[in-house]
Amino acid sequence: MLRRNMLLSVAAASLAAAFVLPASAQQKQVWKASDVHPLGYPTVEAIQRMGKKLEAQTGGRISIQMFPSMQLGGEKEMIEQAQVGALQIARISVGAMGPVVDDLNVFNMPFIFRDEGHMRRVIDGPIGQELLDRTSNAPTSRLIVLGWMDAGTRNVYSNKPVSKPADLKGMKIRMMGNPLFVETMNAMGGNGVAMGFNELYSALQTGVVDGAENNPPTLLAQNHYQVSKVYSLTGHLIIPEIFVFSKRNWETMSKEDQALTRKLSREAQIEQRQLWDAYVGEAETKLKAAGTQFVNADKKAFFDATQPIRDKYGSKYAALLKRIQDTK
Repeated sequence: MLRRNMLLSVAAASLAAAFVLPASAQQKQVWKASDVHPLGYPTVEAIQRMGKKLEAQTGGRISIQMFPSMQLGGEKEMIEQAQVGALQIARISVGAMGPVVDDLNVFNMPFIFRDEGHMRRVIDGPIGQELLDRTSNAPTSRLIVLGWMDAGTRNVYSNKPVSKPADLKGMKIRMMGNPLFVETMNAMGGNGVAMGFNELYSALQTGVVDGAENNPPTLLAQNHYQVSKVYSLTGHLIIPEIFVFSKRNWETMSKEDQALTRKLSREAQIEQRQLWDAYVGEAETKLKAAGTQFVNADKKAFFDATQPIRDKYGSKYAALLKRIQDTK
């Protein structure tokens, strides 16, 4: 782990050196973008398409170089690298950003959205824009949020069915590194274990954890289905994602380049959603063909079990939660 952290530090320093601050509007720039997912994954593809448009519309002056598949570390490392300007664009789960900007934790509570359609209506409306602005303006973030991305519904996967809270008893389930998620899994009946995404496959393979939770595309793309054969439809979290730009680099850009980047980011947000919807269907088909067992779960039982989490964390977001619930 020490060697890996040293390598990541060297990579971050190299990337920082590679990004040349624009002395003039015509200076060529190569923006570094990163994602934990592989090439072809909807979030990766959307940013790559954005890069091609950016290159075309600036006559090759600005381009994007993508580093997929956790080449630059997990989401925590990507946040840190973007904050110091070693990385320009990163796709980050709101789950990982909650400890950085507290307001985002409103989306990290279990069963806040009725379904994915409800989530999209919220992030596409005034609530979504307000949270993007708060995150960009928060002194702790040091990031400019370019837009939202879809990440579907998260469900538990392991090697045994989980249809009710009692089924999770004694099971160690990997959660994102946010206390809210660990407590959510504990309330659901399991033992939540905070762990970096880049460590998860090995942890599942060796039994360090008994399972994890995520959406079908991630289960497929990260090959977790090879070591976790049962996908239980608990539906406990629907967490949107964001893609961000290093504020340190953003402040060196011309107003024109900032405006173009925002315009293309809006297009990327729309394209990612279209890519996502198609990819979810493909992923589920491939998972079932590979022998993954999809199991229905008692969502009401899990909803009731996690009420203490909403009570504990939701009190300070009471007005915002009511607006989310009132979004039709």
